[in-house]
Amino acid sequence: QVQLVESGGGLVQAGGSLRLSCAASGRTFSSSSMGWFRQAPGNEREFVAAISKSGGSTSYADSVKGRFTISRDNAKNTMYLQMNSLNPEDTAVYFCAASLRVLATMGKFYDYWGQGTQVTVSS
Repeated sequence: QVQLVESGGGLVQAGGSLRLSCAASGRTFSSSSMGWFRQAPGNEREFVAAISKSGGSTSYADSVKGRFTISRDNAKNTMYLQMNSLNPEDTAVYFCAASLRVLATMGKFYDYWGQGTQVTVSS
């Protein structure tokens, strides 16, 4: 069992930065691939970024590539999403998720989800 809690969301102006954190409890964090997803009002949940168990492999959605960086600290049971050059289209609730399987970009392959943190980017 893995419990996930996101933090770090908030209101930021376009062009600004935020760093999201995802704190995990349980003994399976280091054996889980992790991912970030987001959902804007009226839209379906979409993949943002994912990272392998060791942190050696990452994957990004095209819309955030070059602006967002996913990382993890297995000693702290925490995953991060550094978001730079934010724009209003990044406004959404951001969710972290854990997969007991391989690094995945589709939500159906994730086994545990956090409650989400709101990110709002003003123009």
